Amino acid sequence: MVKIMFVCLGNICRSPMAKFIMKDIVTKKGLSDKIYIDSSATSTEEIGNDMYSPAKRKLSEKGIPYTYHEAKQFTRNDYTNFDLIICMESRNIISLNRIIESDYKNKVFRLLDFSNDKKDIADPWYTNDFEKCFNDIYHGCERLLKYIIKTKL
Repeated sequence: MVKIMFVCLGNICRSPMAKFIMKDIVTKKGLSDKIYIDSSATSTEEIGNDMYSPAKRKLSEKGIPYTYHEAKQFTRNDYTNFDLIICMESRNIISLNRIIESDYKNKVFRLLDFSNDKKDIADPWYTNDFEKCFNDIYHGCERLLKYIIKTKL
């Protein structure tokens, strides 16, 4: 089983959106028994909080199912237990490296590193552009799944 951890700053917008988008894509491809998906934060600011309401609304609008989400912080054990750690932006990687100290197994990537448009996914908490965020995450998840199918399954 391939285990994926999506990571953003607070684990209330981008990384839970990525988790639920990826779960939906994986389910539709019939790969749920081969890929495990979770999400977490680099900070402690939102621990215990549910997904941000505008993120839920965008998922609902796009027909992506989701369940109750409780924000949690990434841990060193997560680095050991997950095969791919997928950050939403470069700053997440910098913060993550403070937790894990070293990506000695080369598991840490930005989501859009798997696409032709290698860039950060802007934080909709600040931009309020949940449409662009959703589209970037969806595209990144599709490309990530192609990579996983080609290299890990």
